[in-house]
Amino acid sequence: MIELRDIRLAFGRRELIASASARFRAGTITALLGRNGTGKSTLLRAMAALGAVSHGEILVAGRPVGSLSAATLARSIAFVNTDRIHAENMSARELVAIGRSPYTDWIGRMGDDDRRIVDEALQTAGIADMADRMIDTMSDGECQRVMIARALAQATPVILLDEPTAFLDMPNRYELCTLLRRLAHEHGKCIVFSTHDLDIALSLCDDIALIDSPDLHVMPTAEMIRSGCIERLFSSPYVRFDAATQSITLVEQPSER
Repeated sequence: MIELRDIRLAFGRRELIASASARFRAGTITALLGRNGTGKSTLLRAMAALGAVSHGEILVAGRPVGSLSAATLARSIAFVNTDRIHAENMSARELVAIGRSPYTDWIGRMGDDDRRIVDEALQTAGIADMADRMIDTMSDGECQRVMIARALAQATPVILLDEPTAFLDMPNRYELCTLLRRLAHEHGKCIVFSTHDLDIALSLCDDIALIDSPDLHVMPTAEMIRSGCIERLFSSPYVRFDAATQSITLVEQPSER
């Protein structure tokens, strides 16, 4: 569904990814992992055509994202970032309805089909009972669900999310990622999201994309666990990753005397 062809990625003069090719399939959910500053957000923005690659190309449904018109791109890829929502005097339904803008007329007038899609998006995201609540009265977890509902209303085959669990507690993180997994498997979406929650990524995702700068490794989750790439990247004198239990533990250091 979305493909990287020999891409190179940089931030300023710093090379993040030297050369990478990968495919992210429809009906799957992929977690994008990596240490801070390795380019997870930069890669997601490039995949959403919000940033450029220094070499190679990114395709969605076989077409280079850079060649797509703004309207076609908006119907192909939905991007959800980690920014907090600041929307006064706007209900959840009104915010979700913005997702229909690629399909409405020039004054943004919605038809019956658009309203039905908005209602379905609210239902699928589990917030139909919050449709008329004001955004500024919602918790972080509820706001994230609204943004996912907006992406669903946009009706794109690809959904990219940058740290969607950043401001959530652990139960809400699992609940949100379970929703993303269901959207991929039951609705055929290609979902890629960046995260620091290694346990969630390994337990809920079909594939793992791991940035070990300047390399990008993309494998099925079980294969990634066996590869040793995660241990090499995340283990340190203070932290140990256990592939058997898929867990990270802190290593107690001897006290100085």
